Amino acid sequence: MFTEKLGNGIRVVGECMPGYRSVSMGVWINAGSVYERGGECGAAHFIEHMLFKGTGSRSASRIAEEMDSVGGNLNAFTGKECTCFYGRVLDRNISTLAEVLADILGDSLLDPADIEREKGVVCEEISMTEDTPEDLVMETAISGYYEGDPIALPILGTRESVRAFTRDGLVNYMDRLYRPDNMVISAAGNFDERELVSVLSRFFTTEGCARGAGVSFGSHTPGKRIRTVKKDVEQAHIALCLPGFPKDTKESYALLLLSNAFGGTMSSRLFQSIREESGLAYSVYSYPTAYSASGFLTLYAGTGSENAARVTEMMVKELFKLRSGGMTHEELRRSKDQLISSFLMAQESTSARSSAIGRAELLRGRHLTEDEVIERIEAVTLDDIASILPTVCSLDDISAAFVGRVGGQEKELKNILS
Repeated sequence: MFTEKLGNGIRVVGECMPGYRSVSMGVWINAGSVYERGGECGAAHFIEHMLFKGTGSRSASRIAEEMDSVGGNLNAFTGKECTCFYGRVLDRNISTLAEVLADILGDSLLDPADIEREKGVVCEEISMTEDTPEDLVMETAISGYYEGDPIALPILGTRESVRAFTRDGLVNYMDRLYRPDNMVISAAGNFDERELVSVLSRFFTTEGCARGAGVSFGSHTPGKRIRTVKKDVEQAHIALCLPGFPKDTKESYALLLLSNAFGGTMSSRLFQSIREESGLAYSVYSYPTAYSASGFLTLYAGTGSENAARVTEMMVKELFKLRSGGMTHEELRRSKDQLISSFLMAQESTSARSSAIGRAELLRGRHLTEDEVIERIEAVTLDDIASILPTVCSLDDISAAFVGRVGGQEKELKNILS
C-alpha cells in the first residue's frame, strides 16, 4: 500500500497486487449531493451523467469504443458524500484508462443540447425509483430521519430541479468542487508504483482549489416520523430507520456486528422469525449506514398489504427483545466469522480494493489495512454491543415509512410505533 501526491495536489493511493493481470482505478471527488446549494438538487448526479457525453477530443461513442477496444469497462456513481468515476483494464492498458478518466473529468463539453436530452433520461430514472417500492420506501424513511439536513435531499434531485439545470449552473458546481485538493485517485492491481504516478502526473493536470466543500451535514432531527406513500402494488414495503453511529467509530463496528445477527443473514433473528417461522415475507433484512458525522440502522420487510401491521409489530418485538436480552456469545462469534470471511473474500477483487482505499482516503484521510479491519471486528465485545442497544433499539427517534396499500392500517401502525 502506498500514498503519493501529484504536483497539482491530487492524492494517490494504491495497492500493488502481484499475480493479477488487471488494474482497477477510481477518481473520487468530494462532490456528493450534500454539497448542493439552492436549485442544485441533483446536480452532482446529473454531472456524473454528462461527463460521459463527450470531451474536446472524444465523442461519447469514441469514449465507449476506446474502452471496448481494450476490453475494459468504465462507469461512475454518485453518493451523498462523494462522486466516483472508475474503470478496470488489463495491466498493460493502464495508461488508456488514466487518459480517458482524466479527459472526461477535465475537458467535458457539457453541450447544452446534450444537457437537454439528458434531463429526460434522469427524469425517467427518477420515475424508475418511484416505481420501485423498495427503493422508494428507503428514500422516504431516510429523508424523514434527516429531515432538514442536506443528507435528506434525493441524490437524483427532483423533476423540477433537473428540468431547471443550465450549463452555467453545472459548470459552477464543478468549478467549486472538481479540484485537485478535493480529489483522490485510487488504484489496485498489477502495476509499478513509479510508472503509475508518472502516468497520472501526465494526464491529470487540473489546477486550483475547491470552494464550499466544508459543508456541515449529517445532523439527525430528533423526534418520531411516520410517513405513508400510497401505491397500487401487491406488497406493503416497510422501512424503519433507527439511530446509528458515524463511520469508523468503535460504535459503528459494534452496530455492524449487531445488524448482521439481527437481520443480515439467513440465520438472523428477523429472517428466522418473519420469513422462516411465520412465512410472512420473502425479503426481510437489516443493514447499517455510516456517514462521516452520523449513521443509522435500517430494518426492511416486504409483505402482503394485509400483513403490514402484523409484520411491523413483529419487527418491533424483535427489536425490544434484543434490547432486553442482548446478543448471545454464539451470535457474536458467528457474526464476526461471517463478516471477516466476507471482508477477506472481497479483498481478492481489484475493484473492491480500489474502491475501499479510495473512499477511505477521500472521506477519512486514511485507509485501514486488512489486519486493522479484522482487529477492530474481533475487538467488539458483548459489553460494546450492550452499550449501543439503548440508542439503537429505541423508537423515540424512529423514522418509519410504508409504501403500498396500507391506508386502512395507518392508525394501527402508529400505535405499534408509539
